[in-house]
Amino acid sequence: MARTVVQVTLFGLLLALVTTLPNKDDWDIYSFHINSTVSNRYATTVITSRVANRMDESKEIEFQVRIPKNAFISKFRMFIDGVAYDGIVKAKEAAKQQYQDAVSRGQSAGIVSSVGRTLEEFKTSVNVAAHKKVTFELTYEELLKRRLGKYELTIHARPMQPVKDFKVDVNINEKAGINFMEVKGGLNTNALANAVTKTFANTEAWVYFYPTVDQQKLCDSCGEHGMNGDLVIVYDINRDAAFGNIKKSPGYFVHHFAPSNLPRIPKNVVFIIDQSGSMHGRKMLQTRIALIHILNDLAKEDFFGVITFDSSIFHWKRELVQANEENLASAKTFAQRIQDRGSTDINLAVLEGTRMLKAHPREDSASILILLTDGDPTSGVTNLEQIQSNVREAIAGKFPLYCLGFGFDVNFEFLEKMSLQNNGAARRIYEDSDADLQLKGFYEEVATPLLTDVTMIYEGGFNVTQTNFSQYYNGSEIVVAGQITDNDIETFTPQVVAISKNTRLVFTESNGTVETTGMVPDSQIQRVWAYLTVKQLLEKELQLSGPEKDNAKKEALELSLKYSFVTPLTSMVVTKPPGEGTDVLHKPKEGETIPDLQAQAGYPSSMTPQFGGSSGGSYLNRGGGLGATDYDVAYDAFMGPPEMLDYSDSVDSVDIIAATHGPSLFTTVTMEPTLGPPITPRGGSSTHMHTVSHHVPVRPPKRHHHRIILPAPPVLSLTPVARAPPVLSLAPVVPAALPQYPHTFLLKTADLSPPLCYGIFESVRLQLLHHPNRGLSVNGELSSVSHGGFKRIVIRTAQQNFEVDPREITVQDGQTVSVHAQQDEHIIGQNVTVIRRSKQIDIIGEDTRIIILIHDKNNHLFLWPVLAQKPADTNIKGILALEPAVYEEVQKTPTTKLRIHNKDTNAFSFRTEDYSFPSAPTVDCWIVPAESALQRPINEFMVAQL
Repeated sequence: MARTVVQVTLFGLLLALVTTLPNKDDWDIYSFHINSTVSNRYATTVITSRVANRMDESKEIEFQVRIPKNAFISKFRMFIDGVAYDGIVKAKEAAKQQYQDAVSRGQSAGIVSSVGRTLEEFKTSVNVAAHKKVTFELTYEELLKRRLGKYELTIHARPMQPVKDFKVDVNINEKAGINFMEVKGGLNTNALANAVTKTFANTEAWVYFYPTVDQQKLCDSCGEHGMNGDLVIVYDINRDAAFGNIKKSPGYFVHHFAPSNLPRIPKNVVFIIDQSGSMHGRKMLQTRIALIHILNDLAKEDFFGVITFDSSIFHWKRELVQANEENLASAKTFAQRIQDRGSTDINLAVLEGTRMLKAHPREDSASILILLTDGDPTSGVTNLEQIQSNVREAIAGKFPLYCLGFGFDVNFEFLEKMSLQNNGAARRIYEDSDADLQLKGFYEEVATPLLTDVTMIYEGGFNVTQTNFSQYYNGSEIVVAGQITDNDIETFTPQVVAISKNTRLVFTESNGTVETTGMVPDSQIQRVWAYLTVKQLLEKELQLSGPEKDNAKKEALELSLKYSFVTPLTSMVVTKPPGEGTDVLHKPKEGETIPDLQAQAGYPSSMTPQFGGSSGGSYLNRGGGLGATDYDVAYDAFMGPPEMLDYSDSVDSVDIIAATHGPSLFTTVTMEPTLGPPITPRGGSSTHMHTVSHHVPVRPPKRHHHRIILPAPPVLSLTPVARAPPVLSLAPVVPAALPQYPHTFLLKTADLSPPLCYGIFESVRLQLLHHPNRGLSVNGELSSVSHGGFKRIVIRTAQQNFEVDPREITVQDGQTVSVHAQQDEHIIGQNVTVIRRSKQIDIIGEDTRIIILIHDKNNHLFLWPVLAQKPADTNIKGILALEPAVYEEVQKTPTTKLRIHNKDTNAFSFRTEDYSFPSAPTVDCWIVPAESALQRPINEFMVAQL
C-alpha cells in the first residue's frame, strides 16, 4: 500500500513561524567552535558556527546559542559568499521601530530571551542558497564574579546536531597567578573524560574540549541532536597581596580587591521570613529546612534574631541573642513550627527587623538584615514607593538589606530597588527542588564579614565606578575601574581604607600586584570600565527618579552604544543580504519578557510550537501561533489523536484551512494528489518566491477528506510537481485583522517539568473558583482579543458582588453600587477584603487569597487570576482549584505520548506566556487536548452568567 505524503513548501512569514531541529539531510553544521579568553577575570567568548546547505534548493538556516545572563553581546557577524553582514547596536526605541516595520512587511525577527536561571538564548536565521555556506560569529563579554572563593566561566554547548569539527578552547591569563582550576558541568562526565584536556602553569591555564561525533551523544542531556550541556571552568588566583592586583594603562585602570588573611568580624543578623498564605506547601517546607541549616552555621560570637510575618509580626525573641547552643536549639524549634497563613505586611516586618538591629549596637561587629518573601505587600502599607522610603529612612545607611524573592509571583524590581537603596542586593530564589540549597548558598556568601566601611581612593583618577562598600565578605571581591587623569600613570595613586574589628586599615599598592602596559593602551581595561559603568548605571537608574534617573539612563545608553553592548537599553539590528528580513535582538531585564513586538505588527506570539519531543529544545517563533508545517499540533491537540495510515485507494482531498478573524471564517485550498493543472486557492492567488520544503505525512481522520488548520492568514497557491507529491506554496501578507487564536491555559505540576497546557477557542465565561462552605464564587469572562486574558472577573459572596475589570472595581451591596478606581484603595467587605493596586488586585478571604494580575499587552489591558492561597476545603471547584497535573511520558517517537490518569494522549512541546506571573515569562509546556488536561469536558467549567 502506498503511503500518501504531502510536500509542504514554506517561505516568508510562515517559515519564520516555526523552526525545527535541523534535519541532517537538509543542512550540515560542519564546524562549531567556542573560543573563550579570560584576562584579569574579564572573559571574551566567540562562538563560530559554519553551516552548509546540502540541498538543491535554498534553505532557512538557523543559528541558536545560549550565553550567560550576566554577559553583554558585543558583536555578531554572518559571512555569506565572502561578504560580511555585521550587526549594528542601536537604542532600543530606534530598533523597535525598525523591527515593527520589518515584521509588518512579513520579514523575520530575532530575539534574546531568558532561559532558566543563568542563561539567555540568542536566535537568528538567514536564507542560504542551494549548496552554499554561511558562517555565524557571535561575541559576548562578561566580568567573572567571585563567589565563595572562586570564579566560574560557564560555556553552554548546543549546536543542535553532532558536528565533525567541534571544539571548545579556553585560555585563562592571570598576572597574580592561578591558585587552582577544575572543570565541572554536565559535559564533564566519565564518558567524555578523554575529550577534556586541562593544564595550568603559574599565570596561565588552558582547557580544550574536543569530543568526537559519537561522544557528543553521550552526556545526560545529549542525544541524536548532539551536544546539549554546560562546561564550567572553576578557578581562583593567588591571594598573597592584601591590596589585590591593579592593572594600569594610559587612560584607564581596573583594581581587583579581595584580601583573605583577615580576622572574621562577628555579625548581628536578623532573618525576616514571610509566612503568608502564598508560602504554602513546598516553599514553606524548603524555607524551614534552609533556615535550620543557616542557624547551624552561625558562629558562637554572632548575635541573631528571627521574625516571621504575614499581616502581623511573630517574634522568636524580641531582641537579638547570642548564637549559643541553647538559643540555637530554641530557634530551630521555632523554625520547624512556622506555618503559612494570612496576608503580607512587608513594611511592618522590615521596620521591625531594622528596630531589632538598631537596638543592639555592638562594637567590632557587622549588622545584616535578610528578607525572604514570595509576594507583594497586601496589608498595612501597600504602596511600594512608600515602603521603600520608610525602609531607607529607618536603615539610614547603617547596614545592608538583602532581599530574596521566592519564585516569580514576587515583584522582583521592587525588592531589587529596596535592597540597592540600602547597600544590599536582591536575589531570585527559583521555585525548584533545590530552593533550600539556593537560600543556604546565598547566606554563605554573606556569612563571613571581613571588612566594613570600605572606601576605595584613587588620586589622579576620574569617572570611577562605585568606590564605597558597606561590607566586604570572605570569598567575594570588590572590583573598581576608572579613567586616569591626563593619562598620567606615574601620578596615579590608589589606596583602600576600611575597618577590621574596629581597627582602621589602609591598603596601598606597595603590598599589591601592579601590572602596567607602559605607554601602550589596553583596550580590554577600557571595556572592563565600560562594562562595570553600564551595569552600575542601570542599577542607579532603577533606584533614582526624576532628572537623576533620566541622566543615569542616558549615560548608560551612550556607553552601550559606544562599546556596542546589547543591554536592556539597546538592541542589535542584524543585517542580511538584499531581500532578506531584519532581525532585532533585545536583552531582557531579570524577570522580564521581551515586548511582544510581533503582536504589535499583527502576529501574536503567545503560542510558540517546538519540535523534538522530549529533547527540551526551545525554538524561535517570530510570528507566533501554530506554524503551517505543524498542522499535526492543531489536529492532534485540539481534534483528537492522529492515525498513521496506509491507503490502498487514493486520498480524495486535503483542505488547508487558514483561520481569519472570527471562529468560522477560513481561507481554504483543496489539494488533489493526482497530477493536473495548477489549482488556485479559494480566496487566494498564486505567488512565487524562494522556498524551503518540509516533508510531513498526511495524518487524516478515517474519512478521506483531510483538513489542516493554519492559524495565520496567508495567501495560498498550489503547483503540482511531475512525479512528485503536490507542492503547497504560501506567501505572507499582512492581515487586515488579527487572526483569532485560542486562549492558552497552563496546568502546573507539583514536581514535573514542563507543565501541561491546553487551548480554549472561544471567549467563554468560566468558573474560576466556587467555595460553597464560604459562599464564595469567582467567575471570569475571556476577552475576544487573541490571548487577551479575561476582560471581567466577578467575585460573589452571600452579601456582596465585586465586578473587576482592568480599570475599576464595581461593588454591589444590596441596592448600593459604588465604583473604585484609586490605587492602594482597600475595599472592606463582610467576608472579603479587596485591595486595588497599580498592576494587581488582591482578594483576601478568610482562608482564600486570589491575586488578579493586570497585564498590559500592546495597549490592551486584561486580567489574569492566580490562586495564591488555596482553601483546605476539598469541596472547592473551578479552573483555579485544579490539582497539580501528574503525567508520565510513555512514548517519545514518532509522537510524544503522555499518560494522564491512566489514559494516553498525544502531546507536543509548546512555548506560551505564563500570565500567572507579573512579568509573564515565556515557558515550555506540553500541549494536550483540554479534556485530557482537565480530566473532563471543558463545558463543565463554563457558566451561563458571571
